[in-house]
Amino acid sequence: MNILIVDDEPLARQRLAGLVQNLDGYTQCADASNGHETLKLVQELKPDIILLDIRMPGMDGLEVARHLNKLSKPPAIIFTTAFSDHALQAFEAHAIDYLVKPIKQERLQEALKAARRLTRPQLQQINQSDATDNMRNNICVKVRGSLELIPVSDIHYFLADQKYVTLKTSEHEHLIEESLKSLEDEFGHLFTRIHRNALVANQYITGMEKNNDGHHVIVLQNIEDRLEISRRHLPLVRKKIKAMASSG
Repeated sequence: MNILIVDDEPLARQRLAGLVQNLDGYTQCADASNGHETLKLVQELKPDIILLDIRMPGMDGLEVARHLNKLSKPPAIIFTTAFSDHALQAFEAHAIDYLVKPIKQERLQEALKAARRLTRPQLQQINQSDATDNMRNNICVKVRGSLELIPVSDIHYFLADQKYVTLKTSEHEHLIEESLKSLEDEFGHLFTRIHRNALVANQYITGMEKNNDGHHVIVLQNIEDRLEISRRHLPLVRKKIKAMASSG
């Protein structure tokens, strides 16, 4: 069984590597110090198991786990954590494997034997456990079979169409299999709903205008797309644009 060790602390990675070396049937294939590096190595090396630190700068372990779950064959994940007992009870209730630092040899062996992939309900529990702390910094998309991370700060809008949602940046657009409602729940403070099928990024709103049909549409910085504003959402959008103008 190939193991990828992920921790932002070099000493923690060394200690885990030493523990893995002492176990029969397991080999360390690589190590990573951050979330972006982890996703790249997983796609290149396809490890069986990841020992994944939860608290890392930039992209934490919970966000990494969500992105990995989009792979057709994600690795099994064992979280490593220095969480308090109270937080550990929450993880235990969600049936997610974890190791408490400092990690002991016997406990590591136990967890590796029981290692399993996170199920969809478990990932949903992670998503819902603390919306603020667990908000993603990136959205994971599939490009030619590989995972690519799109920074949330680069996204101009989300547009729903039946089963899929289009994610639009200034240069590209991607289809993602996430509901507009779940995106609004997670990023509602960064995006504004202008229609039942559209969320637009507050930071890119520059105003609104009427199109040739007399409908109000949103004007966004750096792109020519004009998304329709529904009558229901028009008062809120108008109020937000006015507030932005007065604060700017």
